[in-house]
Amino acid sequence: MNDESNPWKFLSSREIYKNPWLRLREDQVIRPDGEKGIYSVVETRIATGVVAFDEDDNVIMVGQYRYPLEEYSWEIIEGGAEKNETPLEAIKRELVEEAGIVASEWESLGGEIFLSDCISSERCFLFVARGLQSVESHPDGTEVLKIKKMPFNEVLEMVLNGQIKDSMTIMAILLVNQIRSKK
Repeated sequence: MNDESNPWKFLSSREIYKNPWLRLREDQVIRPDGEKGIYSVVETRIATGVVAFDEDDNVIMVGQYRYPLEEYSWEIIEGGAEKNETPLEAIKRELVEEAGIVASEWESLGGEIFLSDCISSERCFLFVARGLQSVESHPDGTEVLKIKKMPFNEVLEMVLNGQIKDSMTIMAILLVNQIRSKK
């Protein structure tokens, strides 16, 4: 039987760094082995992503250069929730901002997912959107985006062969594929 209680003892915390997108804190702790230690935690906003399907079953994909990895990446539409914004409200806003699209049908792809729970508190929520209509897009000043429609099976193949490396895209596409295979 597993003991699921917290084996860590919190002593104190201090903020190391903060900007509008993340906060880094360092906690003084007693580790599970009884020794004093530190645990650094990156706190972020809620992350959201959507597999947006057009009427021909194509997925709306966004391409952008990812500065931390120094690589170009093809991904589903993704973004962070603002303070007091629900995950669904956030991804609806992101779909308009990044792709210039509104959707009339929304479906959750399950619940909360921890993206990197060993160092980060980041949680994500994934959705499927259908009934798409074009509107004007409003990308952030940090985004130089390419939008393209891709057949779902092509996106799935890119996930399976490692061409797509973005974790939220991989999870969302595999979840959609799993749901489709059960129908």
